[in-house]
Amino acid sequence: MNHNKVCRSVVASVLAVAMVTGFAQAQQGTGGGEWPSYAGGTGGTKYSPLDRINAENFSQLELAWRWTTADAFLSKEESGGEWWGRSSDIFDELQAETPGLWRGDRHPRVGNLKATPLMVGGRLFLNTPLSVGVSLDAKTGQPLWVYNPKSYEDGTTAMTAMWNQRGVAYWADGESDDERIYWGTGNGYLVCVDAKTGRPCENFGEDGKVDLMRTIPRAKRGERDYVNALLYSVQSPPIVVRDVVITPASIADRRITKESIPGWIRGWDVRTGEELWSFHTVPQPGEFGADTWEDGSNEYSGNANVWTSFAADEELGYLYAPTGAATNDYYGSERPGDNLFAQSLICIDVETGKRVWHFQMVHHGVWDYDNPAHPNLVNVTVDGKDIKAVAQVTKQGFTYVFDRVTGEPVWPIPERPVPTDSNMPNEKLSPTQPFPTKPAPFEYQGVTIDQLNDFTPELREMAIEAIKPFRYGSLFEPNSLHVDGGTQGSIRRPSDSGGANWHGAGIDPETGILYVPSYNSYNVTHYYDPRGLYGNAATLTYTHGGRGGTPRMPNRLPVFKPPYSRITAIDLNTGEHVWMQPNGNGDAVRNHPLLKHLNLPPLGDERSRFGPLVTKTLLIMGVGTGGTDDGPQLLARDKATGEIVGAIDLPAPGLGTPMTYEVDGRQYVALTVRSSPPELLAFRLP
Repeated sequence: MNHNKVCRSVVASVLAVAMVTGFAQAQQGTGGGEWPSYAGGTGGTKYSPLDRINAENFSQLELAWRWTTADAFLSKEESGGEWWGRSSDIFDELQAETPGLWRGDRHPRVGNLKATPLMVGGRLFLNTPLSVGVSLDAKTGQPLWVYNPKSYEDGTTAMTAMWNQRGVAYWADGESDDERIYWGTGNGYLVCVDAKTGRPCENFGEDGKVDLMRTIPRAKRGERDYVNALLYSVQSPPIVVRDVVITPASIADRRITKESIPGWIRGWDVRTGEELWSFHTVPQPGEFGADTWEDGSNEYSGNANVWTSFAADEELGYLYAPTGAATNDYYGSERPGDNLFAQSLICIDVETGKRVWHFQMVHHGVWDYDNPAHPNLVNVTVDGKDIKAVAQVTKQGFTYVFDRVTGEPVWPIPERPVPTDSNMPNEKLSPTQPFPTKPAPFEYQGVTIDQLNDFTPELREMAIEAIKPFRYGSLFEPNSLHVDGGTQGSIRRPSDSGGANWHGAGIDPETGILYVPSYNSYNVTHYYDPRGLYGNAATLTYTHGGRGGTPRMPNRLPVFKPPYSRITAIDLNTGEHVWMQPNGNGDAVRNHPLLKHLNLPPLGDERSRFGPLVTKTLLIMGVGTGGTDDGPQLLARDKATGEIVGAIDLPAPGLGTPMTYEVDGRQYVALTVRSSPPELLAFRLP
């Protein structure tokens, strides 16, 4: 059964409401100079109507203030002039008390200050990699409060030794002075604090927090897997819609067992922390979609989680949930079938937790092509028809666009045949995958000889030799085992890092143009049989993480053509690309001794990964990884052409997506950077 063609179960009363309200501009980003949600507003636009900073004055921006991560006060150490945030008395004491507490016996690493701050009422709110919540004065950067739930005392967070948090959520009562900040922690709790004081909310859960593992199958508090990390964490911001807090979840996917924690999506009462509903992303027996998990695999399979961010339509009361892969990310013999609702976009009624509609982007995924970012909501006009749309960018370089009320594709998304001849034992791949007809892909897909490095004929031949030992071909090329004397594995392009990733896209609600940063990446997955290392503890025949190589060129030259990172502008009224520009000069390649004489144009920085900020006047993004001639910068681009119209230097490469706000008539732009230790910087005009 093709579940993408199942009739969408839209409630008639909701359709009536949509007709009465008409083509309302409900997803205009943020207003009043504030930034109250992770992407500006719950619609995921990353848009602000502020216009005091524009093309004429952007380059005059000056540093207003800088704030050093609160984690630095827990964890300070200078090592060869480089700050790593790995050691302090408190961490030494914890490790002495509980040997093996952290993955690889390494102290928490806190350099990953990815959070995009919120701004409400002249106050900024964010969290740090150690799950510490912070409020700052938006004009001065001075701390107003700091709350530390000490999540690091339970061990290394799921999925990463580089501790991760991307932001918080804000809620206000509207009828009283009750204001709250919510975030998830590295050890799997939902925390609620008073936005004014930072003190735990007295009547929320127990002592201001809810144990998110309490009602999830196969989740055991404090349990760690074979790489000595927690199995369940929250690393992206919750979202608050109609007095419901909805939580994402990061679940360990380096598995040696077929059993795992399912990534159920759950809604919680904003005032009490009571669990209101749970949407089963791995359907239970008898539920819709259970037939897509063959041989009873839905009873033990896990993940299919939203590890990234949500978007929502407050007017409709709909949540849009982008899910990731099922366990195991790269090997599916233990979960035959299409595996609904993994790697899908799910529309959920926020008051009931019931599915309204869904679309699965990858059937029986074995490429780790998670939906990596929140979707973008926008109202567009297509062929004369007004549509309330939702767009989902993906790791594989597609943009899927739907009517967000009905779930119908705005442009056809046919199922097309894909290769299925995997040499992975007992693997049964889907014979088709959905391919959007519009918009065109925003990133290279698959591997052909024409896409290889061709700066010179000699380099083209070297690139051909580099890929010869590997299997390569289409976007959904089957994975393969390393066979002695034969192939070393399959080249995946884009890689499991994208394409697009958690930074996501931004949209201008006035024009319907979507701005998508992406990365020209590739990788090869290698496998091993864990049963030889872990005995009875391992039940998977194969898991990823085995030894093996990837295509390499001599002298660190690139295997493929540029651009190595780019920004693509897509008009969602027409489905057409408006422009594409490399993101950065790519000086590490342009100035290579074997290429410098060619005077190459901008190629895009190989490791530039930044999210976009869209304002009434500009598209603002970071560029540079510290290895470019100009160093890291914050750039302003003309939204209509992509041309750079302003730039300011950054003291270190950017980490989080920039945001903007206004206080006392002055507009600020703020973002976090990978300095030593990491900092939040705020810029304004002189």
